[in-house]
Amino acid sequence: MAAWNEEKNIGTTIQGLKKEGYTDIIVVDDGSKDKTSEIAEKEGATVLKHMINRGQGAALQTGMTYSILNGAEYLVHFDSDGQHNPKEIKDLLNPLINKEVGATLGSRFLGKEKVPFRRKLTLKTAIWVIWIFYGLKLTDAHNGFRGFTKEAARKVVLTSDKMEHASEVIERIKKRNIKYKEVPVNIIYEEHHLKEGRKGQGKFDALNIVLKMLQKKIWE
Repeated sequence: MAAWNEEKNIGTTIQGLKKEGYTDIIVVDDGSKDKTSEIAEKEGATVLKHMINRGQGAALQTGMTYSILNGAEYLVHFDSDGQHNPKEIKDLLNPLINKEVGATLGSRFLGKEKVPFRRKLTLKTAIWVIWIFYGLKLTDAHNGFRGFTKEAARKVVLTSDKMEHASEVIERIKKRNIKYKEVPVNIIYEEHHLKEGRKGQGKFDALNIVLKMLQKKIWE
């Protein structure tokens, strides 16, 4: 879990994971100014710290590197703000454990979840962008709920520090020929999740993601 100033949510998020039997919980505190680290440690998570705020992509890569070096067989990206349902982790893990695929990608559009209209419009646009850039037809392009085998995680090395890492994950899967599967998941939308621009995830960040993708294509 990448976490930045999540003292209000990190405790209950970790508790939810522990209730489902998950104990190897890695929290990467990405330069928080609040008590995120203290609360996460109190709840029993392993906490890694960035001295400055680098971005979600950098935090996830730190967590993946640490996990692989410490013997992880499977890795799951899980939001620290309570948007993901810990009961659904098993749905991401099963295809990995059964050696069906190397990566599982959560999709909120494979189930019956009702996605807020503005968020749905943005996500549907992103699906087309991903198809145009990478030739992968996904139902949900930027879902942060993902699973990897250790072999796949070694191939998905993130160099994008910020939110554009979501597109970079797809790019790595395509270029490294990682077999993947989309899995139905539900995202919990509460008021604080939907505020545009929360923690740098607004319209300007979406534009930056597209510009970064275009830049990579030009230099290929």
